[in-house]
Order: sequence, then structure tokens, then C-alpha cells
Amino acid sequence: MNFSFSNYQSENFFDEMFTEEGEIRPGYEHLKNKFENLTNEDLTNRQLATERALLSMGITFNVYSEGEGTERIMPIDIIPRVLSNAEWEWLETGLKQRIKALNMFIDDVYNEQNILNDGVVPRELIESSKCFLKPCIGLKPPKGIWCHITGTDLIKGDDGTFMVLEDNLRCPSGVSYMLENRELSKQIFPDVLARTGVRPVSDYPTRLLQMLQHLADRPNPTVAVLTPGIYNSAYFEHSYLAQQMGVELVDARDLVVSDGYVKMRTTNGLQIVDVIYRRIDDTFMDPEAFNPDSLIGIPGIFEVYKKGRVALANAPGTGVADDKVVYAYVPRIIKYYLGEEAIIPNVKTYICGEEEDFNYVIENIAQLVVKEANEAGGYGMLIGPKATEEEHELFREKIRDNPRNYIAQPTISLSRVPCMVEGHAEGRHVDLRPYILYGDDISVIPGGLTRVALRKGSLVVNSSQGGGGKDTWVLY
Repeated sequence: MNFSFSNYQSENFFDEMFTEEGEIRPGYEHLKNKFENLTNEDLTNRQLATERALLSMGITFNVYSEGEGTERIMPIDIIPRVLSNAEWEWLETGLKQRIKALNMFIDDVYNEQNILNDGVVPRELIESSKCFLKPCIGLKPPKGIWCHITGTDLIKGDDGTFMVLEDNLRCPSGVSYMLENRELSKQIFPDVLARTGVRPVSDYPTRLLQMLQHLADRPNPTVAVLTPGIYNSAYFEHSYLAQQMGVELVDARDLVVSDGYVKMRTTNGLQIVDVIYRRIDDTFMDPEAFNPDSLIGIPGIFEVYKKGRVALANAPGTGVADDKVVYAYVPRIIKYYLGEEAIIPNVKTYICGEEEDFNYVIENIAQLVVKEANEAGGYGMLIGPKATEEEHELFREKIRDNPRNYIAQPTISLSRVPCMVEGHAEGRHVDLRPYILYGDDISVIPGGLTRVALRKGSLVVNSSQGGGGKDTWVLY
């Protein structure tokens, strides 16, 4: 029996493939025709083949909190998500605007602090941020760039308009899944990809390497990817990107500070490293400058960096713009530095450190999503409508004890995209993480990682919390 979308229900959510009347949205026509010319059995087999391919390629992530083992594949749903050319160009313009302003903000708070002196962002907000690193005060990173690689999380609400959910400027992960999702799409639907006119993403490793090389002052610089090690949740991605760029993957055992430079141990002796793409948190990077208990850092690397003898991407200190309370001020940050209104809006955000917002959150917690300022991966979060009264009260106490550490947002009915569920299509909620590179200019990779809340009714898309992924097709 052939597969059919005829019984697909949008269930009063904004659906990206079908209108409320059941009409197909532009860009999805070829995809719908292809699927409905295949049998249920064929599509189920393709889905299973995709999962086997992920496992055989070693595309896994580590989960620390579960006892049954550390490695798990990130499930991939084979129905792609499609974005029109016009929608993408609007997103691209908005993301470039946001990253440009955030880079100026980070540079300012570690140097002149004009935005704090002018009261646009409260000084105590920055100085109390866990990710504001005092050793970085006065830093001037190579080429004036702090946030070289960004993964900005976007969602669509009831009206189908994209909003920024949060910014990820420290060590944004997931780009390897974006690349592998596309490779799998090429294997499963090569004819549809060609007919639909989808922009490529496969040049990301080349563009990443060019951006990293741009940070060095000498020709043919030596670039390395610094990983915390094999037990890190994103270790596959670290090794994958190093391999794709043709550079060395190193950990703390491979690097040493010698004669005022960072050097890599090789079979031919020590070799100077010019640029390091670090996938290790700021405070663990150098036990002499930050956390003295770090066993995965390189003693003295920060001093070498300050002297301009090694470039680090992203620059230490960028996490101050990851703070979810700072996020609430980004529209004001854009206005302050660029004199422009934010193109892509934020989600409405309540700042628990402000009295009026604090009172609103305490009284309405059952309707809100509450987040810790510096947590990621779906941790440290309360989804009010899904939580118990006991959980509501627990978070009220947490907020009362440390209001600075919490924000709250309305529960957004995330847009949905059809997914393969036991041989038929069901809607599942999605978000989007595009990847932005900042080198000689700012470029946005056309697509990104669409994350899917695979559990029916769930709004949590993080892979560590049971989410999966989809290929994202941006049309020409």
C-alpha cells in the first residue's frame, strides 16, 4: 500500500508542510509526490536503513545521566523540513545583524563598557554572570572577533514567524548532524533533492577552516581542534570536524606551552600551533588562569593567547552573551550598537531579577517555561503546563533563593513538521539551529540542524532529552 498524507492532522498547531485547510505549502510539492509514490514498507525500510547507517558511521553522542551505557545515536527522521528562499534571506539578514551586535557587545563589556556606563544593560547583571570572566577584561582578540562560530536557536510560533529562542556562542554543537543528515538525504532522495533545488551545506568544513586560518597572521597556519576527550557528549563531532578539515584533533595531553608558544607533540618533536578551535569550556581551558582543578586544560595557554601568539575560537569570555538573562536585552543591544530594530524578534521574556517580572512569574509559573541562566541541553528547565504542583513550588523556591539566575517565557506552541511514526505521518514540534561563521565577513550556512521533539506532545527537542533531527532544505 502506498504511503499517504491524506489522514495527516495539524491538530490546531502551525504546520510547516500543510495549511489549516490541508493544502500543501510551497516548496513541499516534490517531496509529497515522492513520498506518495512509495509504499509504507519502502519508507519504513529507508528509515531503518538511515538509523543503521548512523550507527555504522559512529554518529553518536554520550549521555551521562543514564545507566544503560554512554553512547546513543541521534535519531534522524527522513521527512525533510523545507524553507523558502525568501524566508531564508530574511533569516540570514537577521542573524548577521544579531551576531554583529553581539560581537560588539562582548568587546565592549570586556573593554570600554559603554553599554554598562549608559545603563542600557545593568552593570550588576554582567558582573554577576557566571560567564563574565574577569581575566578577559582588556582582551583584544585577533581581528576583533570574539564569536567565530555561533548556533542560534530559532522557533516558529502559532503565526509561523521565526523568533530567536536563545544564543549559543561558547561551543555550539550539532553541525556534524546537519552535515550527515544531508548526506543521508542524498542517498535516500537524490532525485527529489535535484528537482527541488536545495542549497548545499557540504562546504561547511571548508568554510570553517578558511575562517580559522583567517585568524592567523602567517601563511599556511597550523590549525587544531581541541577536545575535552572521548567521554565528552560531542566527541564524535570534534573528531568528525577535524577529519573533514584535515587538521589534528588534540586534547590536553597533546599540547604544551613552551618558549612562549602553544606547541603540539608530534613524532617529529614539538610543532607550533597557530589556531585552536576549542570545544572545551572557558573555565576548564587553563588551570592557571581559570579553574585550578581542571585536568583537561593546558597550563599557560591563556597567557600565550593574551600575547597574540595563538588564536582561539571562540574567544574566551564569549559566554557572557550566552547568559539567558542577557538574551532578554539583545534587542536593546542591537539598537544601541547598530541603531536598528532587531529583525528577528526575541520570545517574550520575564527577568526574575526585576521585581515586576519576579512577581508575575511566581504567580503564573504553571503557564510558563522557566530556565536557568547558564544551563543548556534542556537541563535546569521547568515546563509549567507539564509539571506537577510540587515541581512548581520547587522552582518558586529556586527563584526566590536566586532570582538573578532565572528567566521565564510563555509556553510557545512550536510549529510542527510531519515525521515518520510507525509507517505513517504524524506532526512533531521542531526548532532550528543555523550555524553562523564570523571570519573576514559573517556567513550563515543555508540550513542548519532542525531538532525534533520525537515524543508525542513533547516540546523538548534536545537530543539529551529524547529529541532527534531532520535535514533542513533551503530552496534557491
